[in-house]
Amino acid sequence: MATLHIDTRKIRKNVGKLNNYFENNDIQWTLVSKVLCGHRQTLEKVICCEEMEGLHSIGESRIGNLRTIKKIDPNIRTMYIKPPEIRYASQIVKHADYSLNTSMNTIEALNKEAGEQGKIHNVLIMIELGELREGILREDIERFYEKVFHLPNIRVSGIGANLGCMYGIEPTKDKLIQLCLYKQLLEAKYGERLELISGGSSITLPLIGRRKVPKGVNHFRVGEAAFFGTSPLDNKRFRDLSENAFEFSSQILELKEKETVPDGVIGDASIGHAMENGHNNGDTVKKAILDFGMLDVGHEDLRPKMPEAEFVGISSDMCVYSINDHRSGLSTGDRILFKPRYLAVAKLMLSKFIDKTVV
Repeated sequence: MATLHIDTRKIRKNVGKLNNYFENNDIQWTLVSKVLCGHRQTLEKVICCEEMEGLHSIGESRIGNLRTIKKIDPNIRTMYIKPPEIRYASQIVKHADYSLNTSMNTIEALNKEAGEQGKIHNVLIMIELGELREGILREDIERFYEKVFHLPNIRVSGIGANLGCMYGIEPTKDKLIQLCLYKQLLEAKYGERLELISGGSSITLPLIGRRKVPKGVNHFRVGEAAFFGTSPLDNKRFRDLSENAFEFSSQILELKEKETVPDGVIGDASIGHAMENGHNNGDTVKKAILDFGMLDVGHEDLRPKMPEAEFVGISSDMCVYSINDHRSGLSTGDRILFKPRYLAVAKLMLSKFIDKTVV
């Protein structure tokens, strides 16, 4: 069976290094664990470690995953990192200590549920800074904040912004300064301190070292750097973080010398990908059929660790690579190793047909 290998020791070391880095820069941070897709065995090893003591909270975008986290450690602070659905307000209040919000109707529902559960629910109000995803329009901020401020069971713990996740709008010092100015405006007008100014993510990390993150921005929401050691700003390794916490291995089901061009009329019936009709000149290549398909993961997010392996094609449950080195020594039953990217790991974690080994 194709297997995703997860080395939580490397993840924990990354978390510890990020703890030190953020602490040295007077920044709190939330570990965004959504790539693990609620996989309990992995979460247990990540959450139940001393490195977690340096975090503000752990963030998730699925209620079921928050529920799993709270079962593992009821005392850990949790954050729901996307605008909640109104119908799940009771679950949000029950399993999330903080939530990111943009809708007055939703916050009013959270207020009602918090009152019924005897809680004060913490919200961060998200502000639109150009990414055109979630966020209050800038001209509506004061009016929105004033309404939320008067809700008895809601505490406005801060404001935040999302950049780089949909259109790739890069975080800049100017945009982050805007967020800080809104903090100053709201605190001056309403006399209430905002605890968290959440303007950072993995894409913003390199800006800290360049001194382009204003002092007012004191909270980051980080997933990719902690789990993969990289920042999407430049797709490069961040400082000395480990990039090898995940490895995907797939078994060779068949390994044969076959022609490079299919034989016959190529139609549209393929559920994988179609090839243009070509002339078969008799050229051959050794092809390995592997035990995963597009239902499990997209091949474009996998990088084979052996350079002589080259992608040929994929169907629902099998994938074909050519092995260009006849001296590779591979045979049926052997495994080919891949380095998976973020989306690959997320999809592999979700697939019930992929085995997971956790250390």
